[in-house]
Amino acid sequence: MPAAAAPRARFDFLAAGREALGVESAALQNVRDNLGEEFCEAAELILNLRGKIACTGVGKSGHIARKAAATFASTGTPAFFLHPTEAGHGDLGAFAPGDGVLALSYSGESAEIAALLPALRRMCAPLIVVSGKRDSTLGEVADVFLPAGVEKEACPHNLAPTASTTAALALTDALAVSLLAARGFSSDDFARSHPAGALGRRLLTRAADVMRAGEDLPTIGENDSLTDALVPMTGKRMGAVFVCGKGGELRGIFTDGDLRRVIAKDSNLSGVRIAEVMTTNPQCCAPNLLADRAASLMRERAVNQLAVVEDGRLLGALSLHDLLRHNIL
Repeated sequence: MPAAAAPRARFDFLAAGREALGVESAALQNVRDNLGEEFCEAAELILNLRGKIACTGVGKSGHIARKAAATFASTGTPAFFLHPTEAGHGDLGAFAPGDGVLALSYSGESAEIAALLPALRRMCAPLIVVSGKRDSTLGEVADVFLPAGVEKEACPHNLAPTASTTAALALTDALAVSLLAARGFSSDDFARSHPAGALGRRLLTRAADVMRAGEDLPTIGENDSLTDALVPMTGKRMGAVFVCGKGGELRGIFTDGDLRRVIAKDSNLSGVRIAEVMTTNPQCCAPNLLADRAASLMRERAVNQLAVVEDGRLLGALSLHDLLRHNIL
């Protein structure tokens, strides 16, 4: 019988992971320390472009370039990704006068990007190069060179692009964020470019968009009885009823909690008018208030409902459950 194989020692993944993160952290610190006037020149160049910034790169640098283009575009800087290989086979037609180029190549020797240089020069396209090698083909022809060199990769063989791609990613993020600030790009601007996601819902949805109104709104007249209020309270399942005057003016609110407190004092509800037991001056908001802010007001004021009011008239109401249903919370 052959001898059983000795059990393999458990690999220390935690130590390896921490070592990799340490290398990448050091790379980011190095890029930060080397940031200088060239960064300002690159930002000014992009800010003053009449067109878009075309981000390009090959391999792992290509992935970073694609992400950079997406980040620029979503933060107020018109941008697109230009695949350097496909560009030489027709995609260069996406490039227009007034556009600029942001090329990512750690070696600075990407043949696919170098092959585009004559065409880009004929179009007078300004070239920003993000690279670890200033003394390289791309580094020497760049209008602006942004150093992104690292001492070593996080790969133990110092081969796989890891720390270098992290450095390039962070550097292009810094460029995009700096341009965002320079343009005065606001959270509303950000929301307009993200209408379909959770951020868009938070930053674009107003109280009027998600409030209950019309037949879905539990209301009662100020001269009605407390027992009359129980029907809309239970039927509309909002945990409250809103008390209004004849012209729709909001007079007060009566909640499930108020009902429990009234019953605790006197179980006989007959003859009690809603105006005698309602809470006057209920918590309100305007219809154009962001729904996300309305949710914050509810939490701050420890209430579960918020009346939506304009010129003193009740237009609708919000509850925490409604905001959850609309994915605001």
